[in-house]
Amino acid sequence: MTAGTTAPGWEDITRVVGAWLATHGLAVVLIVVVALLLRSVARRLIGRLTSWMTDRSRQGRPDGHAADLRRRQRVLTLTSLLRSASSVVIWTVAALMVCDQLGLPLGPLLASAGIGGLAIGFGAQSLVKDVISGVMLMVEDQFGVGDWVDLGEASGEVEEVTLRVTRLRSADGVVWYIRNGEILRVGNTTQGSPVATIDVQVGARADSRQVMDVLTTAMEELAASEAGQATLLRAPTVAGIQEVSNGAMTVRVFADCVAGQQYAAARDVRAAAKVALDTAGVPGPPVRDWGHEQR
Repeated sequence: MTAGTTAPGWEDITRVVGAWLATHGLAVVLIVVVALLLRSVARRLIGRLTSWMTDRSRQGRPDGHAADLRRRQRVLTLTSLLRSASSVVIWTVAALMVCDQLGLPLGPLLASAGIGGLAIGFGAQSLVKDVISGVMLMVEDQFGVGDWVDLGEASGEVEEVTLRVTRLRSADGVVWYIRNGEILRVGNTTQGSPVATIDVQVGARADSRQVMDVLTTAMEELAASEAGQATLLRAPTVAGIQEVSNGAMTVRVFADCVAGQQYAAARDVRAAAKVALDTAGVPGPPVRDWGHEQR
């Protein structure tokens, strides 16, 4: 058997390959092209969707560079996650369709993938829960970097928010790492316009009208000062006498504060009230020292 018998073999192979390329080969090319187009469209739609979702959360939030930076971080994180997930789904489906065109048995492949996915799902269910919770925290913008929050297990300033854990630093400097899946409630004292409640005590024998006038004037001066403009939205309101007991009269003051500045504003209000009351000669509350009351 020489060239006369070899030539027909190559012709048969060429004919078979040509027929396969004209049918299955073309289908494989179309599958890859469609997968690329779907991936491009999905990435663009996901970018618009995440931008729209984060835009909705900007209502009632402070504006400025910090807010814009926080929004960009959330958009980038969500966009990257969703784009990666969509790419995995699209290319997985495309790979299965290509395997079908190549004549590979899909039954054993799907069975093996199903068993492996089930095993991984049982082993990583807590991780999946944490990631899903992290995505929802970012979409709903429940808190962000720089916010002061109470997460039940710990409270403090948010230093970092990832898809799996949230890092807090408490007032005493302790760093807490909390899994997002374990966060059941969130108390955020930074969002919106917090109201600080300050109780100012004076002697019970002080003239209540004088005390109210002195405090009202002091609060107006504080709101007009540089320190007050940085922490207060408007002049604090002197609500009135809250309590009279043990020789002391307590006057309550409400202060509408800039987000995140309620503690600084409360300190400023107390300092301004102390200076104004001392200047006006208003007697202070009784001080007990070693069991003896001093007036």
